[in-house]
Amino acid sequence: AYERTCRYFAKKSNSVVVSVGYRLAPEHPFPAQFEDCLTAAIHFLRTAQDHGVDPSRVIVCGDSSGGTLTAAVAQALAKRRDLPKLRAQILIYPFLQAVDFNLPSYQQNDKIPILLKERTLILGFKYLNKDLNVIQEMFKGCHILEDMRLKYQKWVSPDYIPQEFKARGYKPTPPHPPSEEIYAYVLPFLDPIFSPLLAEDSVVTQLPETFLLTCEFDVLRDDGLLYKKRLEDHGIKVTWCHLQEGFHGTV
Repeated sequence: AYERTCRYFAKKSNSVVVSVGYRLAPEHPFPAQFEDCLTAAIHFLRTAQDHGVDPSRVIVCGDSSGGTLTAAVAQALAKRRDLPKLRAQILIYPFLQAVDFNLPSYQQNDKIPILLKERTLILGFKYLNKDLNVIQEMFKGCHILEDMRLKYQKWVSPDYIPQEFKARGYKPTPPHPPSEEIYAYVLPFLDPIFSPLLAEDSVVTQLPETFLLTCEFDVLRDDGLLYKKRLEDHGIKVTWCHLQEGFHGTV
């Protein structure tokens, strides 16, 4: 499905494009996908010159769940001292957090194809090989314990979404009582590999320059807006493109 897209990127940008055929869930459980992408990125950084590539000009890129993987790989590489630094990361309407499914973009676009609100969580559960019976509790926020809520609200809060993005309608949703059982069951959702927006500040501050694309009619719009803010708060240069008529999958 991405062959022509990758060829287009290569031709238009006069770049070498490497597309990683990572193993897929549910046959290959999380985090095999991240591990495959990270392994490929490390190998390419070490052998870039064999492909006629300047190792100081390598960019990682992905869209949707590929954007999640891109963000997670960039975070993992940020900690490395034995490899060339990434030149940049390109995140195209990425999924970045599983804390709050009632952000303005989730409320406004919950029934907008192709990524409906419920489908987002169903895909996440299939990715992690989890039973779907706690989806409604996650929509209510029952999976976030009070002490974790206090930590995450520094990074994931509708308060950080600009007012212009609430114009199509937004109703604050009070959190439901948390459940220790549900929290323990869905804990992998809160792993920064799955939810890169939850990475610690010490990691975020080391990330490379970023291009971030968001779409107005996309449940994941606010994930991108929140990550943009976090990156900029840590002095990371962000080039942001917002498609006012865009929807998830538009690439």
